[in-house]
Amino acid sequence: MITPQEIQSVKQRFGIIGNSPLLNHAIQVAMQASPTDMTVLITGESGSGKESFSKIIHSLSLRKHGKFIAINCGAIPEGTIDSELFGHEKGSFTGAHEARKGYFEVTDGGSIFLDEIGELPLGTQARLLRVLENGEFIKVGSSKVLRTNVRVITATNVNLLKAVEKGRFREDLYYRLNTVPIYVPPLRERGEDVVLLFRKFTGDFSEKYHVRPISLNSEAQVLLMRYAFPGNIRQLKNIAEQISLLEETRDVNAQTLAKYLPADSSRLPMALNHGSGSENIDFSERDILYKVLFDMKKDMNDLKKLVLESYQSGGINSNIMQKHQGLFEDLETGYSQKEPTDSSSSYKVPLVLESQKNASHNNDDYEEDVIEDIIHEEDDNSLSLEKKEKEMILRALRKHNNKRKYAAGDLGISERTLYRKIKQYEIE
Repeated sequence: MITPQEIQSVKQRFGIIGNSPLLNHAIQVAMQASPTDMTVLITGESGSGKESFSKIIHSLSLRKHGKFIAINCGAIPEGTIDSELFGHEKGSFTGAHEARKGYFEVTDGGSIFLDEIGELPLGTQARLLRVLENGEFIKVGSSKVLRTNVRVITATNVNLLKAVEKGRFREDLYYRLNTVPIYVPPLRERGEDVVLLFRKFTGDFSEKYHVRPISLNSEAQVLLMRYAFPGNIRQLKNIAEQISLLEETRDVNAQTLAKYLPADSSRLPMALNHGSGSENIDFSERDILYKVLFDMKKDMNDLKKLVLESYQSGGINSNIMQKHQGLFEDLETGYSQKEPTDSSSSYKVPLVLESQKNASHNNDDYEEDVIEDIIHEEDDNSLSLEKKEKEMILRALRKHNNKRKYAAGDLGISERTLYRKIKQYEIE
């Protein structure tokens, strides 16, 4: 049985800060899996420190003297990833001027860490499955079967089961990779670890640049622990370094800290967590569009009820406005500056309704106009979906200073998908 002292020793060796029970459990599983050759799948959000666990597994294994290579599958173009992983023969494709060994051949006897495994093309997934089951692979442009003895460690920040359901990931490969699952908790689930990490990052900054370290008071620490940190440890380090550089006062209170934390109201939908890595909700671009559609449909139904009730009662009165108050609370424009005749009501009438109420039509014409306007409103909302998606992407990029990886994580889509959307909408 692994003792707390052994876990603490591993933390010190690999520079892992924190005492969260979820973090300690993940380290314990990694230590238990290390002496074996079993395939490990590390799940967790982007920036949560998954690569550190791959290093723990390799360093504590019997292969620790062999080579260890970490590869980001999402950063390698689809057309060259087979060559990168399995190698190629001279002349096998344009630009192949000489034969090349792939990573699986180079790391024979060692370990290979495949990060963002969910980004692998389906054809490459089939090749990887053969390596895992038989230790065999074929170079691009060759017919000769080669063998390798490599321990495979993988990681992903997406829900692979959902990817399997959508046909983006092979089911047989998923179960082959998920022999030993390790869930790395996001920063928001680690409690006081956030304060410890902040202290570590500001201490490193002060030591490097010979300045006094930043100190947070109790209220600032509470605020820091309450923030969700969609960018996890990377985002926390970025904030710690910003404060260390820009703040002249080294004793920081909650009001000062709040200036460096993005407002909750500006945050976009992101992957939610419900206890374990296999239950993470993956917000794809389709899910985002569905959410926008459902919100529009709800608002449209509420607006139809308001128009119908006002028509049946012969006009908009204070009782109807009171009942549908929620429709107008979040609107900034589009209100008439004229108050309703009932002085007890403080609500302003939307221009579109007031104009129709005062129009010199008969009742049948009025009802026909209202229905026609609602249909036009629905059409406009449908046509603005691409505009909404572009707006959300722009907000995410601004929030993360045009760092695409963090913006993609906040939107719940892959970096490759975000890049495609940026090209599609011609975003500079």
